[in-house]
Amino acid sequence: MSKRLRGAVALLACLVLGACGSATATPDRPVYTWDMTVTVGESSTWYQAAERFAETLSRESGGRMELRIFTGEQLSAGDPAAGVEQLMNGDKDFSYNSTIIYAGIDPRFGAINAPFLYRGYDEADRALDGGATAAYEKLSSEIGVKMLGFGESGFRQLTNNVRSVSKPADLSGIKVRIPGIGMFTDIFRSLGANPTTMNFSEVFTSLQQGTIEGQENPMDVISSAGLAEVQRHLTVWNYVYDPLILGMNQDLFRSLSPEDRKIVQKAAADANSFQIETNRGLEQQQIDEQSKLMTTTELTDAQVARFRAAVRPLYESYEPVWGPAMVRAVSPER
Repeated sequence: MSKRLRGAVALLACLVLGACGSATATPDRPVYTWDMTVTVGESSTWYQAAERFAETLSRESGGRMELRIFTGEQLSAGDPAAGVEQLMNGDKDFSYNSTIIYAGIDPRFGAINAPFLYRGYDEADRALDGGATAAYEKLSSEIGVKMLGFGESGFRQLTNNVRSVSKPADLSGIKVRIPGIGMFTDIFRSLGANPTTMNFSEVFTSLQQGTIEGQENPMDVISSAGLAEVQRHLTVWNYVYDPLILGMNQDLFRSLSPEDRKIVQKAAADANSFQIETNRGLEQQQIDEQSKLMTTTELTDAQVARFRAAVRPLYESYEPVWGPAMVRAVSPER
């Protein structure tokens, strides 16, 4: 019997949950205990939203739904890609993960993370509302994940210990940690950097020891992980928009009653809205705070245009990988 059925001592609970989650049968409705992971720590907006999700689930279900939250991808030894695979096969129940992590499993997920695709949140929001959200819900379903909407890491920025970066040539030779998908390798190689991949759980120590010289992440991650302790330069260039999928194991979702599905979906919508609002509200504050700790360069539109031109040839290589439907769905032209 799998760990997902421990405590399911009644046949009804087994029938309700199948291989996902754990539940205790009651005379009228089952009681659930579910696991959720986030990639970063307790000071992040990801974790704050997960806590809000847990509180809403408990309140709206009358205490029948308990959500246990694990930071730092604890259930997959710090490996977020392995964590998504756990979500897919039912070894855990919920997670917040970037579309970048999903792209390591299916490269079509990376369409929305194309470099310099959006000039700001207004363009990103128009794309999400205009078709991208629906496209990602369909794509997630194909790999066994019920997408319960988007949260947001925000726009990704750059830190390093070598020099200030304001033009492509400034990245020359810098050893930068990137997410483990080919598109990011190609982006940074095209800009002259020396990209390397590793799990985020290893980044702080690797920067401290000089194994790598830089990294890129949204401000919430840079701030909550305390990277200014081991980095000297920050570049605010908004080069990739990074949404978060609030994912649920699809078989688990389908096993729920219509009433319980509504509770989960309502709680997820509330958590995502809270997370996005909090993330955007904190972003400039975090830039200001980190600017006191690192030498900070905020690129002008003209400087960003030079980077956009430098990486534009990558689109010809990756648009066939993403496919026409996903390219249309994430397009900022609305």
